[in-house]
Amino acid sequence: MQKPKIALTIAGTDPSGGAGVMADLKSFHACGVYGMAAVTSIVAQNSLGVQHIHNLNPDWLEEQLESVFNDESPHALKTGMIPTPDMMILIENYLKKVDIPYVIDPVMVAKSGDTLMENEVRQRLKETLLPYADVATPNVPEVEEIVGIKLDSVAQIDKAGKFFINDIGAKGVVIKGGHLEGDATDYLFTRKGRYVFQSERYSTEHTHGTGCTFSAVITAELAKGRSVYDAVAKAKSFISLAIKHTPEIGQGRGPVNHFAYQTLKGWD
Repeated sequence: MQKPKIALTIAGTDPSGGAGVMADLKSFHACGVYGMAAVTSIVAQNSLGVQHIHNLNPDWLEEQLESVFNDESPHALKTGMIPTPDMMILIENYLKKVDIPYVIDPVMVAKSGDTLMENEVRQRLKETLLPYADVATPNVPEVEEIVGIKLDSVAQIDKAGKFFINDIGAKGVVIKGGHLEGDATDYLFTRKGRYVFQSERYSTEHTHGTGCTFSAVITAELAKGRSVYDAVAKAKSFISLAIKHTPEIGQGRGPVNHFAYQTLKGWD
């Protein structure tokens, strides 16, 4: 039997299962990839919002990463909630040593609107982790925070995408258009150019964990050896079905369906 491809997520938790490492592991599995996880923060959250955040000691994160890389190195990794500069520097040191695709979901604000990263930490993200990204997956508010411009036109989106590539040094970025009007349009920028992915916008409040899920699918597909374009295309289809067929769990903004793609389209 052929050994499976492995994807590693480094992020915070979600006891309700909709976001963070819980969503990442479900997404990895739904893509046919073996998932590993190192935890940065214990987050008490649910469909109603974020109640408490307890950031772990950076030494504890390092111990987890040593356990992973000293045994079986993953074929791709992603980061989600990285709350402190010390953790960013620690992960940067690993990125310098390994030659595998890296996806960064620069988690700053939860879908509920709760802040997950302090303002002074956000600048460090641009200096440490973003330059190593094969793909970054910020939403509109995160792009505006990182780049410092308002995304109120396609021209501004182009300007922001080029900033990620030319100024920050990332190899690729997907500017997710979920916060914009009209169809759900995402813009992939690489050093080769810009690509547009469109899908129907579904009328639902159940979008908790969409960013985690989207970036996790990209990571899983890169672990399989897919191109960035193909990985993003799969993630777009995956998240569209996950939103369309939400399980409607929780009293507030519930999670997406991490197994809709697998159920409707099978393994690929």
